[in-house]
Amino acid sequence: MYRSLFPRDLFAEMDRLTREMQQAFEVSPSIRGIGRGGFPALNIGSTAEAIEVYAFAPGIDPAKVEVQLDRGVLTISGERAGLPEGDAKTTLHVNERFAGRFRRVISLPDDIDPNAVSADYRDGVLHVSIKRRASAQPRRIEVQ
Repeated sequence: MYRSLFPRDLFAEMDRLTREMQQAFEVSPSIRGIGRGGFPALNIGSTAEAIEVYAFAPGIDPAKVEVQLDRGVLTISGERAGLPEGDAKTTLHVNERFAGRFRRVISLPDDIDPNAVSADYRDGVLHVSIKRRASAQPRRIEVQ
């Protein structure tokens, strides 16, 4: 694609270059993991009793979200509809809202119970809770 040596919008070009540089240097893992900017954004945590997954997905019909658990891998997939298009006279300047099909895959630890999974979608947040097996949960042993 042909690019002008002097772009019309110098600030937009500088913003694009800054984003590309940030992405180039954000590949090393840290203690908190790697943020890839996928959709939906995820928060994953664990307790002694369960693994908790929060997927932040506003504007999605819960009937079009599919949650699967297969051999220790949780898959969240679905589709988010786009916004209605404007008329021919409308010029779109910024479009940061994701629309289209999505799929997030999460590897889970071996101690989960595949028969004790619940999923709830409320206020744009999908909450998936996967219980751990009772045998894997910590327990207090009485000393005699």
